[in-house]
Amino acid sequence: MINKVDHIGVAVRSISRVLPFYERTLGLKLVGIESVEEQKVKVAFLKIGNTKIELLEPTSDESPVAKFIEKRGEGIHHLALGVDDIKKRIEELKENGIKMIDETPRNGAGGASIAFLHPKAANGVLVELCEKRGTVL
Repeated sequence: MINKVDHIGVAVRSISRVLPFYERTLGLKLVGIESVEEQKVKVAFLKIGNTKIELLEPTSDESPVAKFIEKRGEGIHHLALGVDDIKKRIEELKENGIKMIDETPRNGAGGASIAFLHPKAANGVLVELCEKRGTVL
């Protein structure tokens, strides 16, 4: 089922502006930065123990992250949970009446397959399922 907290997503207006805080002040190691065109974001992953913090910078005003920042400001965006078989997990959740934003997996950062549960299904928390297949990030 769920095997770990993969990462915590943090919405930011500018990765370059906040990265020094995470690296210098908190002492976290930057793992990598990449653009995810499908999501209209640039992401930076910072390692913290067996999990990561994912900084999410919108690359378009149409990005869901841009809309999130506009509505709620910068801050924690989502909780990503690692799964071994994302398709199977989505089906199990749907069978149990859980409302999904993504009923089929889509591409995420680091080559992961991702799918989001609707926040109403998780008491206001945006939960991401994340299946990694030999990815670096």
